[in-house]
Amino acid sequence: MMSEATTVGMAPGRAAGAKSERWAWFNVWSVGTVVIAAMMTVPILTVLYIGLTPGDEIWSHLVSTVLPGYITTTLLLMIGVGTGTFIIGVGTAWLVSTCRFPGKRMFEWALLLPMAMPAYVIAYVYTDILEYAGPVQVLLREIFGWTLKRQYWFPEIRSLGGAASMMTLVLYPYVYLLSRAAFMEQSVCMLEASRVLGRGPWRSFFTVALPLARPAIVIGVSLVLMETLNDFGTVDFFAVGTFTLGIYDVWLNMNNVTGAAQLASMLLFFVVFLVLAERFGRRNQRFHHTTSKYKALPGYELKGWARRGAIIGCALPVVFGFLLPAMVLAGYAVIHFKEAANTDVLGYAGNSVMLSALAAALALAIGIFMAYAVRLRKERIVTFMARFASLGYAVPGSVLAVGVLVSLGAMDNGIDGFMRRNFSLSTGLLFSGTIAAVTFGYLVRFLALSFGSVEASLGKVTPSMDGAAASLGHTPFSTLRRIHIPLIRGSALTAAMMVFVDCMKELPMTVILRPFNFHTLATYVHQYASDEQLGAASLAALGIVGFGILPVIVLSFAITKSRPGHSKPNPAPGQTNKDQTS
Repeated sequence: MMSEATTVGMAPGRAAGAKSERWAWFNVWSVGTVVIAAMMTVPILTVLYIGLTPGDEIWSHLVSTVLPGYITTTLLLMIGVGTGTFIIGVGTAWLVSTCRFPGKRMFEWALLLPMAMPAYVIAYVYTDILEYAGPVQVLLREIFGWTLKRQYWFPEIRSLGGAASMMTLVLYPYVYLLSRAAFMEQSVCMLEASRVLGRGPWRSFFTVALPLARPAIVIGVSLVLMETLNDFGTVDFFAVGTFTLGIYDVWLNMNNVTGAAQLASMLLFFVVFLVLAERFGRRNQRFHHTTSKYKALPGYELKGWARRGAIIGCALPVVFGFLLPAMVLAGYAVIHFKEAANTDVLGYAGNSVMLSALAAALALAIGIFMAYAVRLRKERIVTFMARFASLGYAVPGSVLAVGVLVSLGAMDNGIDGFMRRNFSLSTGLLFSGTIAAVTFGYLVRFLALSFGSVEASLGKVTPSMDGAAASLGHTPFSTLRRIHIPLIRGSALTAAMMVFVDCMKELPMTVILRPFNFHTLATYVHQYASDEQLGAASLAALGIVGFGILPVIVLSFAITKSRPGHSKPNPAPGQTNKDQTS
């Protein structure tokens, strides 16, 4: 009887336990993450909905006229930029990671400087230098006595090749950054084994180091391709007909939201196809290190032509991607200082800083909230929604701008209609056409930066700390505030800094979402440079570059220190540094 009663008595408990487990994810952290993630995905889903909804005949008109050109031009631009950034990024990363030559330590951080230079800024500078009336062609005509354009050939800067070159100069650091980090993490034992088997440095690079670094390189190239698809200022200035320029033209010039959404949907499918194709290509491949023992990378001593080639190969991207454009802008800023330094520019700088700081603070707070929710509850729905909310970084800004403006416009119309019916009061535009729309667009696009950085940093904190804090009576919020945030502070600040810099440079989304007569540094530079007034925009352009330099240098030193064996303690008596491993 006792056992029967016990069995009967436990049945309701089991049912209650099963029910509680089913709803275990239903707490403020998990529900908040799902709600926030759903909000972040609304613009993308809005674009897909409008693009797939039957409308007027604009799509057939686009297909028969400009769409084939958009597809061809976009593919050629991506191939050119992807190839160029792969060669420069991987080559320089290998040189500074594993070779010894004069200037190596300087190049480690200097090669990242072009990341601070927006593509549209460098396009304006080189157009001013290389066009027919520019100093380079004027000097050539004076030297050779040419008087007419048809007497000589000179590459046209405002072309597809010119746009690919400009983007390559400023986007290769994405590949360099991740490739160098991958090379720094590789075990020396693998490289030494390759050398013992008779393979030289070049064969070891192609057969060992490069395959091991492939995942990081692919991610870097993928980021480059995403930024290429997102670019608006360069292709607009060079009149290169890509999808981004087409979306802007159909929406604002043709005043057709449906056509813009259809182009944006096709571009979104194109991005998803690229991501899935890359993952499918390496579905059966795994990349692992065979040892956990590390020591400092030995460094191949370069001599003769190899040394000179390494110095030139590392110097050229820095000179043409950062130093020369910065010097030209500084010269213009001095010459046109009175014109460039006016109260309007200071106000636009304030707008840029305000929007970027607000977006960075919100992105960091939301990123910490979502990453901690994923850590607390390993529920599929929470993890899936958090990952899905990070999709915005892979979507071009012009596509997101369409979704943000349409969705917020529908919300404004709904609120206004409700207030009119019930209170005879018109609320007008509360969200769309205001800085709220710009800030929301920045959040959707750059939330992945803060969430990814914080999640990776939280992953390094041992779970036993959560258990210890809970046993001492701390709530999850108290544990996050008093334990986790101090531990991940460095990574969190770095993530906020990167979001801030990207928001300062963001152009296509800002152009579409900004209120009337509202400028940031990016839109101001684009407007004046497009009107061939680079001198008036030079100081503002330098401001954008200046905000991006410090994060780039900090990031470079962080990568250098991340290598196991980089900082070695003093040797013990009777031991040499050569004998030490970490």
